[in-house]
Amino acid sequence: MPADAAELDALRARIDAAFPQPSWQDDPANCEAVLRTMELLDGGRIRVATQGDDGEWTVHAWVKRAVLMNFRIAPMGTMEAGIFRWFDKIPVHQDHEARGVRAVPPATVRYGAFVERGAVLMPSYVNVGAWVGAGSMVDTWATVGSCGQIGRGVHLSGGVGIGGVLEPPGATPVIVEDGAFVGSRSIVVEGVRVEKEAVIGANVVLTASTPIIDVTGPEEVVHRGRVPARSVVIPGTRAKVFPAGTYQVACALIIGRRKESTDRKTSLNDVLREFAVQV
Repeated sequence: MPADAAELDALRARIDAAFPQPSWQDDPANCEAVLRTMELLDGGRIRVATQGDDGEWTVHAWVKRAVLMNFRIAPMGTMEAGIFRWFDKIPVHQDHEARGVRAVPPATVRYGAFVERGAVLMPSYVNVGAWVGAGSMVDTWATVGSCGQIGRGVHLSGGVGIGGVLEPPGATPVIVEDGAFVGSRSIVVEGVRVEKEAVIGANVVLTASTPIIDVTGPEEVVHRGRVPARSVVIPGTRAKVFPAGTYQVACALIIGRRKESTDRKTSLNDVLREFAVQV
């Protein structure tokens, strides 16, 4: 059943009020609110974070609070798939066909995550609270951590690690916007935002403190926590002085931009050839 604005307001108010109370679970109405929020999250009718018309993202902390609260009331139980068995609180999706999602064994999507129709999951893992858009591929052994927001038409290459940001509830999750490409074995954590149609080369590590240095102009421009739209990024190092000496510290380098003159597919192929980006 879809939610209307009045229901969402009521759920938000109850969860925000209950969350700091030590014994909130003793009130059945609080538990019902948590379960309903998880149902809406699992069905893609609400999200942990949403993007406004101005391009900025808003974190819905009450939804993250509900995810945390659900861990307290969800019972442990045995889950089975053929000869395999697990013992956990959170079940996994088993209705990929009905959802219109191609899921290659042993792709796993936990309850409370949403994968939009038309996405492709190679053997991979999508954790609770995450959202993956249509036309995106989560490639082999890639992981979308708790509450990660992956846009439409995104490619997360083999072994990519999208970090989970579940606590504190108000913290921004990792966001990879529409049309972006993240190369093999890259890591994006601590709420870093990869903006629309950016290209991240293989083995790039992006944390909240990683210098993301634009070296395309006469002087460097340093970003932190955000990869600008359509940027082409590779791993790099820069010298840093310590008491014991000068050492090379990891950074990321913006070495170019995807061309506006071509469509996404051609632009991506061109950029990989032109800048010799490893993927």
